[in-house]
Amino acid sequence: MKNNIMKRPLGQTDLLLSPLGLGTWQFSKGTGVVGKFWGSLDDQLTEDIIKTSLDGGINWFDTAEVYGGGESEKILAKALTNIGASAQDAKIATKWWPMFRTAASITKTIDIRKEALDNRPIDLYQIHQPYSLSSVDKQIKAMIELVKNGHIKHVGVSNFSAAAMVNSHRILTENGLTLASNQVKYSLLDRRIEENGTLDRAKDLGISIIAYSPLEQGLLTGKFHDNPALIRDAKGPRKLQRKFKEAGLAESKPLISLLDAIGEKYNVSASQVALNWTIQYHGETVFAIPGATKVHHAQDNVGALTFKLDASELEEISRTSWKVIGKKY
Repeated sequence: MKNNIMKRPLGQTDLLLSPLGLGTWQFSKGTGVVGKFWGSLDDQLTEDIIKTSLDGGINWFDTAEVYGGGESEKILAKALTNIGASAQDAKIATKWWPMFRTAASITKTIDIRKEALDNRPIDLYQIHQPYSLSSVDKQIKAMIELVKNGHIKHVGVSNFSAAAMVNSHRILTENGLTLASNQVKYSLLDRRIEENGTLDRAKDLGISIIAYSPLEQGLLTGKFHDNPALIRDAKGPRKLQRKFKEAGLAESKPLISLLDAIGEKYNVSASQVALNWTIQYHGETVFAIPGATKVHHAQDNVGALTFKLDASELEEISRTSWKVIGKKY
C-alpha cells in the first residue's frame, strides 16, 4: 500500500516532491572513479529498494551521469519500468558532470542522458559542480536552452557557493525561469551551509536545498557507535576518515544518544529522527536524499516521513549538534 506523503514544491516550481527522495549513487555498479565508492548491487536488490521507497511515499530519485558513467541512470530507469512506475509516480533528477568539459557538452550530451533514462522525463537537471572549462554563466545559459527545447523541465545546481547560486538564479530569472535547487552536503554533523550564507540566500530567493549525505555516510544511524567493528567491513574510503575512528565516534556519541532517546518516544530509529530533523528544522526549504544499499535502509528512510518532531525537540537536537561540531555553542 502506497503511503500518501505530503508533497512540497521544489523551489518556486510546480514540481511537487516528497521531502525525502532516494539518492542513487550506490547504484553505480562499482564502476568509474566516483562509482567505486560503493560495491556492485544486485539488480533485484536495487529494484526492491526502489519499490520499497515508492511504496513508502517517496516520489523522486536523484541520480547523475558520473554515477558509474550512466549505470545508475540505466538501472534506475529499468527498475522503474519493471515495477510499473509511471513518470508521474517517479520523478527523476539527474546531473551533468562539468569536469574538463565546456558548457557546450550540456546540450551535446543530453540525448545520451535521455537514452540512459529510457526517455523518462528529466524533471530536474543539475550542474553537478561549478567547475568546468566554461563559466557558470555559459553553463546556465545552456541549461536554459534545454528547458526551452523541451529536453528538461527544471534547472538545479549542486555544490554551488552562495554567490554562484545567486548568480545562477539571476540568469534564470532574466530568462523567465527560476533556479529550483542547490544540492549540497548537509547533515547534523555538517552544517556549513548555515554559516557560509548558502542556506540564508536560498531561503531569501525561494531556492530549495537538497541535502546529500544527510546521515553522514551512515554515521547518524548509530550503528558504528554500537559496533565499531562494522567500519572494518565497510565499502569505500569511510574507514580512513577520522569521524569513523574511535576518537571521532566518541565525539559524536552525545548526539547519537539524544537521537536514540527521542526515537524511543516515537518508536523510531536514530536515523529516522536525524532525517526528520533535516527536512523539518528549516520549514520546507530542505529536502534530503539518503541512499540505501539494503531494503531495510529504504524502509528506515520512509519511516522518517511517518512522524513529526515538535519545536522543542528540533531545537534540542540543533543545540546538541552544534556542541558536537564545536561551533555556535
